[in-house]
Amino acid sequence: MKRLLRALGGEAVWPPPVWLMRQAGRYLPEYRAVRAGAPDFIALCTTPELAAEVTLQPIRRYGFDAAILFSDILMLPWALGHGLEFKEGEGPVLPRLRDAAAVAALDPARVAQRVAPIMQTVRRVRAGLLNEGFADTTLIGFAGAPFTVACYMVEGGGSKDFAAVRGMAYSQPALFQRLMDVLTEASIEYLSAQVQAGAEVLMLFDSWAGVLSPLQFRAHVIGPVTRIVAALKRRHPAVPLIGFPRLAGVMVRDYAATGVDAIGIDTGSDIGAVSAMLPAHMAVQGNLDPLAVVAGGSAMTREAASVLDAMRGRPFIFNLGHGIVPQTPPEHVAALLEYVRAQ
Repeated sequence: MKRLLRALGGEAVWPPPVWLMRQAGRYLPEYRAVRAGAPDFIALCTTPELAAEVTLQPIRRYGFDAAILFSDILMLPWALGHGLEFKEGEGPVLPRLRDAAAVAALDPARVAQRVAPIMQTVRRVRAGLLNEGFADTTLIGFAGAPFTVACYMVEGGGSKDFAAVRGMAYSQPALFQRLMDVLTEASIEYLSAQVQAGAEVLMLFDSWAGVLSPLQFRAHVIGPVTRIVAALKRRHPAVPLIGFPRLAGVMVRDYAATGVDAIGIDTGSDIGAVSAMLPAHMAVQGNLDPLAVVAGGSAMTREAASVLDAMRGRPFIFNLGHGIVPQTPPEHVAALLEYVRAQ
């Protein structure tokens, strides 16, 4: 069985399987070359030949234990008919969703057709892994968790505090729940389609889960994720799910009850202390600081050693605590993998 799947099944594989969030991206010259030939970022995500190529690039270069589909968490609202544009130097820009009419305009019926190219990418990557000699590499599909996706839709993009989305959850709970219901059901179909296309593991990114109060966290993070996991486990019982409730802190104890098979831990958490709150059989993923990889050298290995020492003896997947950053030297990533695999 593949090393990542063994860890997700509750085995303390050592040295641990390793992959990095945003391992395909701007820090790689081969990615920049492909990106330069695409009209825009959405076109890159929806052109199977290009998206499959950039998904496979870090596997060819480093031999990670997993390939993760190259896409974006905001492709789901785009597929629902919500506007989306990626502006250079600014990030995603969306129309601000603030009323019932905007929620009613979201169209789940159009999702399957709009994400069809992404499913073609999944199929191409799965075939490419086999054809290029990476049969032991696991393919991860993913989606943004409903709350984080809602953050971008309500705010119209990124935010420092996500005050508008938090305010909607408090002051217009019925409207916000309708939005969450649409996103939850669409996420189930989107992730299920990825499994049917060849994804072997699924991951839910809840990047802004930590901005919520405990009560709101239980309602809008744990509630939707529990529904998604239950539905996917009914359809695809053999496919593990990784949840990443970034900045959740002690709320990971509650999050563990969603039914996910592993929890990703962010950089700001003590991974040993957090893992002690979780069931012993549950895999933990994380949580090296991405900037330690930028620094490289002894600073990087010291931080990596701290993570590895805390996780030795339990099911564990070595990763970052957030995505790799564009200024990362590719040779530092190679040195990191060499260090982890020498343990």
